[in-house]
Amino acid sequence: MIKIKRYAAIDIGSNAMRLLIVNIVEQEGKEPQFNKSSLVRVPIRLGQDAFTVGEISEENIERMTDAMKAFNLLMKVHKIERYMAFATSAMREAYNGKEVVDLIQEKADIKIEIIDGKKEAAIIASTDLHHLLKTDQTYLFVDVGGGSTEFTLFSNGKMINSRSFKAGTVRLLNNMVCDVVWDEIEKWIKNNTSQYDEVTLIGSGGNINKLFKMSGKTQEKPLSYIYVNSQYVFLNSLSYEQRVAELGLNPDRADVIIPATRIYLNAMKWSGARNIYVPKIGLSDGIVKAMYFGKI
Repeated sequence: MIKIKRYAAIDIGSNAMRLLIVNIVEQEGKEPQFNKSSLVRVPIRLGQDAFTVGEISEENIERMTDAMKAFNLLMKVHKIERYMAFATSAMREAYNGKEVVDLIQEKADIKIEIIDGKKEAAIIASTDLHHLLKTDQTYLFVDVGGGSTEFTLFSNGKMINSRSFKAGTVRLLNNMVCDVVWDEIEKWIKNNTSQYDEVTLIGSGGNINKLFKMSGKTQEKPLSYIYVNSQYVFLNSLSYEQRVAELGLNPDRADVIIPATRIYLNAMKWSGARNIYVPKIGLSDGIVKAMYFGKI
């Protein structure tokens, strides 16, 4: 006898917003199965507003409200029992973020919580990450978003330290990450990883997922530093138009993939990691699992 629960997660990022719908299959005496039923991604770049002028524009408020109305209808037809909606750095930094949240609750009946980088990292870590962590090894988990990047160090199966930096892809595109921030990231990574003989990266985010997909590797295989670096050089050699037309990248992915790759490469270089694993995990997956297991 099985029981199926339907949960949803809404992730409002700096580069896009996503609705993930999951069927949770419960069977007595077995671990619950989390089966993705639907994923809808809407490319609304809130970070372009928040990081350059400090507020979400009227146009993007309207687009965001329409997207949330659509998400609400989709959850209704999927018969969702429970959902949570979290917004990250763009909404955190927009001075009208709270106003936008209130407007969406009124117009689309979606309740949004604006979370900080630490909570974001903790939610992502509540996914299947523990299944990947071998207890005798050290991992640096790197989640690159549009507005910020979260770094979390794990060793012997336990979380050692975590830090969020204002170095995301949309900020980098707008030349808003100064050398001081890069220096702070380098110092934090080196200080936290220098005592370990070997560190392996775990990458999270839409851009590293795309790089991994382009590699054609199977899920359990990592990408090497050499491969990631060669892809970085290759992507840089193409124009934006070529990345869209010849590689088939989404228009809102074709520009941010380069600064994202730069962050992963620097993290590998500064930690001495030779490989990066790319499990299919992200904030929306973490929200569903954290809800189910009563962590949020």
